[in-house]
Amino acid sequence: MVSTVGVIFSSINEEDIPELTKVRSTGSIPFGGRYRLVDFALSNMVNSGITTVGMITKNNYQSLMDHLGSGKYWDLARKEGGLILLPPYSGETETLYKNRLEALKGATSFIKKANEDFVILADSDAVYKLDYSKVIEAHIKNNADITLVYHEHEIERSHYYIVLETDKNDKITDVQINPTAGGVQKHYMNVMVARTSFLLRTIQNAFQHGYTSFGRDILSPGVKMYNLYAYKFDGYYANINSLKAYFNANMDLLKKEVRHEIYGDRSIYTKVNDSAPAKFADTAVVKNSLVSDGCIIEGTVENCVLFRGVKIGKGAVVKNCVLMTDNIVGENCNLSYVVSDKNSVIRDNRVLAGCEIQPYFINKGSLI
Repeated sequence: MVSTVGVIFSSINEEDIPELTKVRSTGSIPFGGRYRLVDFALSNMVNSGITTVGMITKNNYQSLMDHLGSGKYWDLARKEGGLILLPPYSGETETLYKNRLEALKGATSFIKKANEDFVILADSDAVYKLDYSKVIEAHIKNNADITLVYHEHEIERSHYYIVLETDKNDKITDVQINPTAGGVQKHYMNVMVARTSFLLRTIQNAFQHGYTSFGRDILSPGVKMYNLYAYKFDGYYANINSLKAYFNANMDLLKKEVRHEIYGDRSIYTKVNDSAPAKFADTAVVKNSLVSDGCIIEGTVENCVLFRGVKIGKGAVVKNCVLMTDNIVGENCNLSYVVSDKNSVIRDNRVLAGCEIQPYFINKGSLI
């Protein structure tokens, strides 16, 4: 791995999924029974040989700090480099950053101090496994100023997204912001590589000219000004830009091929919690589900993702649900297409149902 520093945005695009970001940052959204979304970008960096990572925070980042700690679970508790939590301020002022460009301005001192040859920027709102070192190899081979990673799929509309057009050599010919055209497109994954000196000059130049948007003011005009290249990612990718997308990505883990891709080979690291093994009563029926440590199952569970400490009462039927840590489902309940945040209690005999395109959401700590 060539000399590289990583920067992760933990709170970008929070407006896309307000149900889950009212009490936490995007990066600390629980996922897949035991993980947080930030674990994927952070583990990708560690597995790619990057040992200095800056985490840009903003609002509601207490749960993120509790999860990351010193970074020891990602082997980033180091005397030099390691995991650094960056303050959510734009430049030298004490005002919160308003956009990605201001966030990068606030991180320039960290990037300079790291003194690495390349910078890789990544968001924490997606589920995927990518060797970033291959992106940097392509970046160097193409003599690129900026390399953007993309995934081809049919885009679900969100608050803000970028679509790329490329030639046969993966040189970017157009950068479109929120295009109206549908169908399968080259969706920018918000993973970018640049030489450190180039990125710092670009950020400085942007503020001297009063720019406010990294996409509109730098990437779009940069097609003609800079040497922009794209890197195609062919693996599993889920952009968590809505409650529906969150639900679907969790359900995807019930597919054998997705599960093997995400959890096979290079590990996805996370904070380790010691819990008792899951317990299954004689009355329990469990089909095609992920059941985490500490769960107690007395009812029927089918096509579900259950986080640590979930309890399913006797006679309850829970299908196509995502139940986060320490949820309690009472006896004889019937739940279908439900996403329930942490520490919620559903009393006996309740019937709750959503649908695949609009799951029924229960706020953290609710009593129903």
